[in-house]
Amino acid sequence: MKVALVHDYLNEFGGAERVLLALSEIWPDAPIYTAFYREGSPAYKRLRGKKILTSWAQKVPFFASKLHSPMRFLAPLVWNSFDFSEFDVVIGSSNWYVTKGFKKGKGTVEICYCHTPPRYLYGYPTASNFQKYWLVRVYAAIVNHFMRVYDFEAAQGVDWFVANSREVASRIKKFYRRESTVIYPPVDVEKFEAQNPISENIGKYFLVVSRLVGAKNVDLAIEVCTNLKVSLKIVGTGRDEARLRAMAGESVEFLGDVDDRELVKLYQGCRALIFPASMEDFGIVPVEAMAAGKPVIALAEGGVLETVIDGKTGLLVEDLKPGAFAVAISVFLAKEKKGEWDSKFIQNHAQKFSKERFKEEIKKFVENKIK
Repeated sequence: MKVALVHDYLNEFGGAERVLLALSEIWPDAPIYTAFYREGSPAYKRLRGKKILTSWAQKVPFFASKLHSPMRFLAPLVWNSFDFSEFDVVIGSSNWYVTKGFKKGKGTVEICYCHTPPRYLYGYPTASNFQKYWLVRVYAAIVNHFMRVYDFEAAQGVDWFVANSREVASRIKKFYRRESTVIYPPVDVEKFEAQNPISENIGKYFLVVSRLVGAKNVDLAIEVCTNLKVSLKIVGTGRDEARLRAMAGESVEFLGDVDDRELVKLYQGCRALIFPASMEDFGIVPVEAMAAGKPVIALAEGGVLETVIDGKTGLLVEDLKPGAFAVAISVFLAKEKKGEWDSKFIQNHAQKFSKERFKEEIKKFVENKIK
């Protein structure tokens, strides 16, 4: 079986790139096609040993760094420049850049692992807020209209959809009028197995692990922990970092990007993870925290509703308001004092989202569709 893997582009190493890495481990000989990559970026470093083929956009000056977003209307030309007719199966890892509906042969099966229909096309919160400028709003309204038409048409060219959560499956049904199979993305839960029970390993801090961008709502966690004077450690970087640092009190510490070993230690040492992201597609970070036996205090939206059990593996907060999260932290501390958080139960729950489980399910799905 000759397999090709296709991914939006290679820059940050997030949940979508973890899926791509897992797919490349299942099919190690499969080339990876991508619109462009940023050399030296986290994603490029993780996948550097793979055969990576880029589109013509890679050769356009500043396209990878600045132009790919304002010139998103070029996405059809990017993907139409590839011909996948020689492959038996094309597996697209699709998110921002409409990575689907490729040029392929009559016998080629296209499977789209959809992290979400593009959030910027359908009114979901995004990392940036460039549309606060009226000129950008006008430009986006025109371009995004044609991109939505293209996105829908490209979706009709897919043979089979796989969604990374029931939340995303509902979006696929709503916007593409297509059915999909839910296969949760891979979380490397195994690296947390050796951690000590939560009762023996409680730190004095709460933890945020996130890109420091708009839709992640890290400012809310900072405001609440600053006002309550409780310790908060923040892992991650992003365009909003300077603004967030300016509003943070003495109890908030910014750690920047950390390696995997240090991240595991931070998960294991925290009291709980705070996760206020809006309409998260799935949310790997909460599962990582639970794999370390730690509860999650999360906004009750999106894929988090499928991973966090309210009152058992964390607390779900109904309102994106500082007061609601302050109350949740107080409830958490009361339960912590009574010893009501069962770290073993939390950790066992996270095993449902393991990397090995993902590999088995996606491999079986692909093999069944090409018989």
